[in-house]
Amino acid sequence: QVQLVESGGGLVQAGGSLRLSCAASGRTFSIYNMGWFRQAPGKEREFVAAISWNRADTVYADSVKGRFTISRDNAKNTVYLQMNNLKPEDTAVYYCAGDPTPFRHPRIGSFDFDYWGQGTQVTVSS
Repeated sequence: QVQLVESGGGLVQAGGSLRLSCAASGRTFSIYNMGWFRQAPGKEREFVAAISWNRADTVYADSVKGRFTISRDNAKNTVYLQMNNLKPEDTAVYYCAGDPTPFRHPRIGSFDFDYWGQGTQVTVSS
């Protein structure tokens, strides 16, 4: 089995920054591409960013492009989401996800990811 544990969420003012981390444990060799999703109250879960297993490819939602950066350290089995210039509309629970399918390019559909963390709350005040 694979376990994903997010950390780094919190309360921040608009314009501020946060860095989320997601540590993977267990059968980590079964994870290829990694992603971040978020879900705001009353809304569906949405894609935020994803990164390929070799860090060669990244993809972002238009709403976060230029403000968020996804990265990973395979030696530490950890993926990160650096969030800068945060906006109130970024408020959501952020989830880390792992895709076990060895696609060269990261996929962005939530149904493509088999492994999920418990989520970490990010709240951005105006």
